[in-house]
Amino acid sequence: MSELTYTQAMQRLESILNQLEEGNKTVDELSALVKEAAELVKHCRSKLRNTEADIQQAFEGA
Repeated sequence: MSELTYTQAMQRLESILNQLEEGNKTVDELSALVKEAAELVKHCRSKLRNTEADIQQAFEGA
């Protein structure tokens, strides 16, 4: 998952959301999609935290 960009992860999250909204998934499929979505959210949060730290560091060094 670490190879995904923030944009790619967000696009996959949107795709998962669309699949969930369709409502035609089995319980096992729903479980897998929710687990994947949770990992993608963690990934996106991490990317945002790292970006925030990079920005703060850039302004502190300026």
